[in-house]
Amino acid sequence: MPETRIRLIAPSGYPHDPAAMARGVARLREAGCVVDGLEVLQRTELRFAGTDAERAADINALATMETLPDIVLATRGGYGAGRLLPQLQYGALGERLRQRPTLLVGHSDFTALQLALYAKSGLCTFSGPLLADLGAEPRSAFSWRQFWSTLASAATELAWSSVTPASLDVEGMLWGGNLAVLCSLLGTPYFPSIDGGILFVEDVAESPYRIERMLCQLQLAGVLGRQRALLLGSFSQCATGPRDNGYGLADAFAHIRAVAGIAVVDGLPHGHAGEQLTLPFGAAARLRVDGHVARLDVSGYPHLHGPAPAGVFENP
Repeated sequence: MPETRIRLIAPSGYPHDPAAMARGVARLREAGCVVDGLEVLQRTELRFAGTDAERAADINALATMETLPDIVLATRGGYGAGRLLPQLQYGALGERLRQRPTLLVGHSDFTALQLALYAKSGLCTFSGPLLADLGAEPRSAFSWRQFWSTLASAATELAWSSVTPASLDVEGMLWGGNLAVLCSLLGTPYFPSIDGGILFVEDVAESPYRIERMLCQLQLAGVLGRQRALLLGSFSQCATGPRDNGYGLADAFAHIRAVAGIAVVDGLPHGHAGEQLTLPFGAAARLRVDGHVARLDVSGYPHLHGPAPAGVFENP
């Protein structure tokens, strides 16, 4: 069986936790993967994993590689990917990566690359665990298994429990990512114009009022009103402040439900949390909600040419 080849890229922050990176690489190798691009783990430039030119070159190199990897995996998030967007060779990347589908995976600040690659090249990518997540302690068997089962299949079925009951059955393109990064690209050429989509959002370490403000920005910009549904993922470490006077996340989300004009479904296990789904950004999806049970069927996205490495389900 051909080995699954994974190439690391570091478009954002430097690897401030080298032990987690080393564990992530070791776990992938133990599962039967070949991991290269390790040099990005040694780069540091201020808060970034190298200069803008170096980090952009890592991505642009995919357009000219003689042999493309099966998976391109971002090492971590943070900040910095947005600085690279004007330097990327979108035409060449789109043409090359469609010839031989390569699965680009990451989340958090990686959302900037996902938005731009879809807007400029129409590329489907994956919002999923970073190398740092795969090397986290404690290890998440859920995230590991979901990562591989999604990437090795042409379709995936997801289910979760929502707090707020609903009745819904809609279809549309699945897209989204980190809420702050989404809002940072509004009004730029790198924000895709998507109608009738299913938008998912998540964030970390943002005050509830800031989350409401960003969701309102999407609503006021007309983005939410053009979607079929909004999925709320994990909003972790989003504590209230001393002046919030009882206002919290539930109040922020209640306001968005009142003004968005579309269905808002919570509980999606995705974001900066222990359990993480791998979601194909740009794929066709069907969302069904019956009471407190939500189901998402996603299909038609690029996937591994063969099965997942033999060892990935042996040591979850």
